[in-house]
Amino acid sequence: MSANELRHVGLNLADYGEITQPEAESAIFGFWVFLMSDAVLFALLFATYGTMLQATASGPTPASEYKIGSALAETLVLLTSSFSFGMASIAMKYPSPGAQQPRLLGWMAVTLALGMLFMGLEFHDFLGMVKDGALATRSGFLSAFFALVPLHGLHVLAGCVWLIVMMVQVVHFHLDARVRINILRLGLFWHFLDVVWVAIFSVVYLQGLIH
Repeated sequence: MSANELRHVGLNLADYGEITQPEAESAIFGFWVFLMSDAVLFALLFATYGTMLQATASGPTPASEYKIGSALAETLVLLTSSFSFGMASIAMKYPSPGAQQPRLLGWMAVTLALGMLFMGLEFHDFLGMVKDGALATRSGFLSAFFALVPLHGLHVLAGCVWLIVMMVQVVHFHLDARVRINILRLGLFWHFLDVVWVAIFSVVYLQGLIH
């Protein structure tokens, strides 16, 4: 098999003989299937939220509970984390002599810190809503909100745990082909979360300003 055939989806695998092209393609394709199933789940929750938006039961409304400044800060933090993960991918693909692994780990650590900051900001928002009596059991609108937005937060938490696992793998197994593919799958997952959050910010928070 030629070196060019082992250049898979942007990651250089030519120097690693322990994985074949079909294995690499199968690993990536399977993860795309998972992401599409996750996208369907979020699409259903968005549809439910849109249906229940007016069902406030004379309780808290989107306009009274949403903090657009905080949501904007969370958006900027998560988008910045997507940039830092992109820099980690670049550090992995274009190695500097003796600096590839430290650079990769450094950018992954930055991504992890931003992900944790995002979760902290979001938890603060949820806590404020709970203190205002805006509980999931209060109305259909709040039930739909707490089904959608915290689910995304749980995905970010899972991504942070995955980041820690991959950093440990990089230290112990270095950058063999399987570690590279796992990092690629993590990157797809992380960028997917950014796309979902942009949709949440647009559909939930911005639209909430007029309701």
